[in-house]
Amino acid sequence: MLVGNIVCSVGFLLGFFRLSDGGDEAIEPVALLSVGGLGILSFVRHAVLHRSDAARMKWDLGGRTDYFQIEVGMANLAWGVVAVIAVLGDWGTTTLAAITAVFGLYLLFAASIHVRLLLGGPPDQRRSPTQVVPIVVVSIVMLFFAIAGLASADATPF
Repeated sequence: MLVGNIVCSVGFLLGFFRLSDGGDEAIEPVALLSVGGLGILSFVRHAVLHRSDAARMKWDLGGRTDYFQIEVGMANLAWGVVAVIAVLGDWGTTTLAAITAVFGLYLLFAASIHVRLLLGGPPDQRRSPTQVVPIVVVSIVMLFFAIAGLASADATPF
């Protein structure tokens, strides 16, 4: 989890540094690291290390959560691989922004589950603000960069 947070943060920092050059310049490191890197690392966390990840999220309820975790990991891997290929293949700003928007929305929807658990989920699944705030912030920042990329003057389809 920590490695994913670091890779995602580096993508955002590079994106903010490049933002003054325009949304089309800022979206590339965000798509590569914050979507691609985080997506691939999330695959490892959810699919390869699924049991410890389920326990960390308090989803280890004695039932079989392995398959759900692996499925979520595969979805993260798909977004991550497409983002990396799109950056390396120079698919264009609009495509990178769209991929970033999809991943940002996914994270925002996932964050809504965690917010619900923060505000009053079952006692054995409650979340603390330190668990919830990061995913909310990451999803909002990711959507910010997606919108900046789409709004940039140079945003053209590949």
